Amino acid sequence: MSTFIQEIIGGAVPWLYHQGVKIIAIFIVAYFIRRFAGILVEKAIRKIIVRNHFLSKEAEKQREDTLIRIVSGAISVAVLLTAGLMILQELGVAIGPLLAAAGIAGLAFGFGGQYLIRDIISGLFITLENQYRVGDVVCFDGTCGLVEDISLRMTSLRDLDGVVHHVPHGEIKKVSNLSKDYARVNLNIGVAYNSDLEKVISVVNRVGKELAEDSSWEEHITKPPQFLRVDNFADSAIIIKILGETKPLKQWDVTGELRKRLKIAFDKEGIEIPFPQRVIHSIRDA
Repeated sequence: MSTFIQEIIGGAVPWLYHQGVKIIAIFIVAYFIRRFAGILVEKAIRKIIVRNHFLSKEAEKQREDTLIRIVSGAISVAVLLTAGLMILQELGVAIGPLLAAAGIAGLAFGFGGQYLIRDIISGLFITLENQYRVGDVVCFDGTCGLVEDISLRMTSLRDLDGVVHHVPHGEIKKVSNLSKDYARVNLNIGVAYNSDLEKVISVVNRVGKELAEDSSWEEHITKPPQFLRVDNFADSAIIIKILGETKPLKQWDVTGELRKRLKIAFDKEGIEIPFPQRVIHSIRDA
């Protein structure tokens, strides 16, 4: 038994000195390549990307962070695959047949993987064209939500119910970005036909200005909500349109606060927001 153990130790020690040291070195080198590549990618992207003067600092950082995440992920996959093949070679596994088999399998997989290639190419264009970034609110053909993650193959959205939708890039036909550059308050509200329109316009503009000057809201509003036009003559009300501009993702909060303040102001000024009404004429027999 002691001779057997000595033989094992005698064979293991030279292996550890040669292959073992090389495997450990591969692990260490791969680790540092991934770490420093991530740092270099971050510095390069933040320096190379041309800044858009229409974007805020936060929006520009979101754009850069999205690119950094995608490029760093691709580099990590390449480094891990390379390190894995080198370790297999040091363990005595012939990687030549593996590469050949992978090539044949890749050829066969290519016919079924055309959708994967389409997703990756579409993802590259989405990222390069800055169509949306992590943190934006977007809609894909009716599927809307906050962008939580973007990979080369798919985008993950979380809607208001907390449901996460994973959308392959190749399936995206139209992107509606609700939070790029700036957002708008676009509110239609009805007032009674017997209302004094000049008074209504004055109250709306005053409420919008007060909201934009409020210390709790001024940082979110770039253009105060104001009366734009009479939008329609409805069955029971005159519909007026109110328009303003806000920072991205703040349009819903500002619109909700504006509705609340308009209701309070209309009540004080005696301006009626009418219920749907219907006039019925009855004809009596003579």
